[in-house]
Amino acid sequence: MTAVASSVEISAVLPAFNEAANLEESVGRMAKALERHARAFEIVVVDDGSQDGSPAVLDRLKTTHPNLRVVRHPVNRGYGAALRSGFQAARFPWIFLMDADNQFDPVEVAQLLARAADADIVAGYRKRRRDPLLRRLNAWAFFTLVRLIFGRLVRDVNCAFKLIRRDLLARMALHSDGALINTEVLVLARQMHARIVEVPVHHYPRMSGKQTGANLRVVARAFRELLAFKAEMRKVEKAA
Repeated sequence: MTAVASSVEISAVLPAFNEAANLEESVGRMAKALERHARAFEIVVVDDGSQDGSPAVLDRLKTTHPNLRVVRHPVNRGYGAALRSGFQAARFPWIFLMDADNQFDPVEVAQLLARAADADIVAGYRKRRRDPLLRRLNAWAFFTLVRLIFGRLVRDVNCAFKLIRRDLLARMALHSDGALINTEVLVLARQMHARIVEVPVHHYPRMSGKQTGANLRVVARAFRELLAFKAEMRKVEKAA
């Protein structure tokens, strides 16, 4: 354990929608990683209106993981809404964002913590993205547009493996209910002159559950939110 890691208190935020097959492993691995690398921690799982038995799994996990807290949306509100609920519920100075689908190894939080003293956001980027081709094509199209509008933010904007200061997030007026949430955070962070450091992490294929990132409704929502956010940023710039 490094000196930096031993002094850090972390709220891990895991958004989850229909992840009943993944939750036991993702929560268990997260707990083990944070027991090793944080002075104190909590795991906040945001159940975004799951209909697959996730609530029952989470109720059972709370009996074996005392640091687990569950935030529930009665209906599915979207990835961004789930993250915003998690951010609001978090109680520790650092927020560690990771999806609940087991495509990342939470033990690699140590690599992010090693840079925390120099940053307000430590953003992971996938060495090799292990997603289906359609999802990778959608992501390429979307983030090419993001870069054209906002310039370079980080090399892997939507990588769901980030360490963020809670006080930084508390100063942000976040509105996205969908996949734009990471872009929104990074654009606002840049406006605040936040220190952002990038770290490579491993990415693994999804073995259980169903991905929603290639869903046409999800993709369309992301593009709508992007255009609305662009218009909002233009208003801010004019007002300044």
